[in-house]
Amino acid sequence: MGNEAVFSMSIPRIQATPKSDKPGFRTKTVATRLTPDELAEIEATAEGAGQAVSEWLRETALCAARQRPADSAELVLAEVWAVRYALLNLFHAAAQAASEGGQLLPDSILKIRDQADARKLQRARKLLEDFFAPEVKETGHMP
Repeated sequence: MGNEAVFSMSIPRIQATPKSDKPGFRTKTVATRLTPDELAEIEATAEGAGQAVSEWLRETALCAARQRPADSAELVLAEVWAVRYALLNLFHAAAQAASEGGQLLPDSILKIRDQADARKLQRARKLLEDFFAPEVKETGHMP
């Protein structure tokens, strides 16, 4: 196995289902492989959150799995970013056209709008990721 740490979390390995009358009884196991550094990072983060590694992994995985594609803050940020992108690019394109003695063509405006729409959600997610990155490293979870 080299320098990989093995940690129980992989989908292919599913164990027999024990019989239980308890609703929500956990009966499945998932396994994954981690490097020693990845395992150390997860252990430190779980410890910082005051949780066992398995509890922290379960909570983190379920939180990600249950997350909607985009929350309302992300959508608002995406639209704000798109407006900012479009506005700055429209001003720039108009100024450049004017300096060359021309006008901003309708096709140019539509192209800028389409570029803003195509990039807005990705850029909003990156902005949020960058904003929360220091806090995730410090606390082990997003606020």
